[in-house]
Amino acid sequence: MGRVVALYRYPVKGFTPEACETLTVLDEGRIAGDRVLGIRFADTEAADAGWSKKTGMIALINTPGLARLRLGFDEKALRLCINLDGDVLTDERLDYDGRKRIAAAVADYVLSLDENPLSGQPQRLPLRVVGDGSAPRYHDDEAGRVTLHGRGSLQALAAALGSAEVSELRFRSNIAVDGLAPWEEQRWVGQRVRVGAVEFEVIKPKLRCLATHANPDTGKRDQPILTTLTGVIGQEKPTFAVAMMPTGAGGKINVGDPVTLVA
Repeated sequence: MGRVVALYRYPVKGFTPEACETLTVLDEGRIAGDRVLGIRFADTEAADAGWSKKTGMIALINTPGLARLRLGFDEKALRLCINLDGDVLTDERLDYDGRKRIAAAVADYVLSLDENPLSGQPQRLPLRVVGDGSAPRYHDDEAGRVTLHGRGSLQALAAALGSAEVSELRFRSNIAVDGLAPWEEQRWVGQRVRVGAVEFEVIKPKLRCLATHANPDTGKRDQPILTTLTGVIGQEKPTFAVAMMPTGAGGKINVGDPVTLVA
């Protein structure tokens, strides 16, 4: 039916991904190491370990220039390195002082951008780095969930945009699958699907936001993804990919695993 061709996790909410050969699906329905950190506004009223909407954080929806940053996270050493155009922007351990330096470096970068959520908003500073670097908790939805899209849908979207290709990194899915018809995964909602050895229930389509307009290389909003999904493809709401939860225990999924509907 289909096959996993790429796997991603996002250690810091709103920042660049790690491409992985294997992901671990936790029993709770999240990916180990995924969205374990976030960079939150000072005036966002949520505990550091608590979930909040992405609008309360530095994220692609409000800061498309984040896409230019390249991130490396050492989960064992709890050390975060962020690079900009090959230069180190910050490289710190996640202790009290290191978190402050990371937040300050990110704030300086964000304030240098033409489009940013900090200029004229002094109540949002200082930024703070939240999360313990282990527990995945800063997803778009409080429930978390694993996300999957088919590359057939990506190709159909590119055709609707009149583009040679559209990077799947715009959509920040965990699982990319080849061998599906365009939009086939959208028809799985309410059904069960097996990815390798892990069985999922497909909960809902993934509603998209302005984050998808940001070019993953340049950080510029350069493609009208949302209006193309609704106005050209004809969706009622702009959706791309689906959100899933394991039906039982989690487990490991790998690039190359088969993807099949469960009868």
